[in-house]
Amino acid sequence: MEMKCIAILGSTGSIGTQTLDVVRQHQGLFKVWMISANNNAGLLVQQALAFNVPHVVICNPQKFDEVRSALPASVQVHLGIEAACELVQAPEVDVVVAAMVGFSGLRPTLSAIRAGKAIALANKETLVAAGSLVMAESARFSSPIYPVDSEHSAIFQCLMGAQGNAVEKIHLTASGGPFRTWPREKIADARKQQALKHPNWDMGAKITIDSATMMNKGFEVIEAKWLFGVEADKIHVVVHPESVIHSMVEFVDGAVIAQLGCPDMRIPIALAMSCPERLPLEGKRLNFSELGNLSFFEPDLEKFPCLRLAFEAIGRGGNVPCAMNAANEAAVAAFLADKIGFYDIPDTISKVMAAIPYVQQPSLEDIFSTHEEAFRMAKSLFPAL
Repeated sequence: MEMKCIAILGSTGSIGTQTLDVVRQHQGLFKVWMISANNNAGLLVQQALAFNVPHVVICNPQKFDEVRSALPASVQVHLGIEAACELVQAPEVDVVVAAMVGFSGLRPTLSAIRAGKAIALANKETLVAAGSLVMAESARFSSPIYPVDSEHSAIFQCLMGAQGNAVEKIHLTASGGPFRTWPREKIADARKQQALKHPNWDMGAKITIDSATMMNKGFEVIEAKWLFGVEADKIHVVVHPESVIHSMVEFVDGAVIAQLGCPDMRIPIALAMSCPERLPLEGKRLNFSELGNLSFFEPDLEKFPCLRLAFEAIGRGGNVPCAMNAANEAAVAAFLADKIGFYDIPDTISKVMAAIPYVQQPSLEDIFSTHEEAFRMAKSLFPAL
């Protein structure tokens, strides 16, 4: 494989740091050309120095002087999301790892797509909020999108071996999160410290809460629709607590292909950056003789109504998934700030989805205005503290 130059949007988060670990293991194959962060100036500086990164973006203006003073003059330090949007289009960049959290990742990801870059997509909200627009731009500018989510990477890998045969159904696996075995009454009183204790994956706070509510899985249903061109009624969510089977594809003859592996995000990250080649990686390997039983359950939509809301949003289409995403972002932030309870998250999302003015075929401007209005609407529902 020839050397690839990469830009990482969100290098200080969970996916970003694991991307750099893949680079560390294959420094002869990847050169980090740009990294960005919102607030974590200290780690951003460490990464820039460790990987000799020539371009660094800090989005928070209050952190700019801290970053600039800590780096040598040879490193160009840029401020703001607009700088990130411009840098991902640079001719030096081959692959853009889209690992920013939340709706803020949409603009720079679209900018990279419009420059024809290969996208290693970890930012769920890009496709949740604007899937039809993003996929249309991907086709228009011949910008391939390789999924980084472990579940979508698994589906992608299964389809690689399918040789174009017709798909009957996609089985999207879910760990069930930390509250899978809890009764609804106990979940209602859950606090953030409990919700942040994911049993299998080490992720950032926002996505960990989304996993606890199963909104994360709802997002992944919407992502799968756009990435693989299947309707939501062909996507089956199955709870698989061991997180060994990352997802499965069922074909028209009844055969099922599954992708298995230890819970390690570096595997899908590396594949997305090197596709179609696979790179050797350090890490734990599956020991089948020690696996024991693998279990599977239907999701409980009474305990986890966010998953039902996601299916409702994709069924209604238009700008509703964007509104759902914005309301979820606001509600999760409020839950993490101890302003609302666990089930206030789906209650907030449901109210915003019902109230948002419907746009059947939203433009990019409609998407941004829907996000802003839905976010504001959600925040107005929270009690003042």
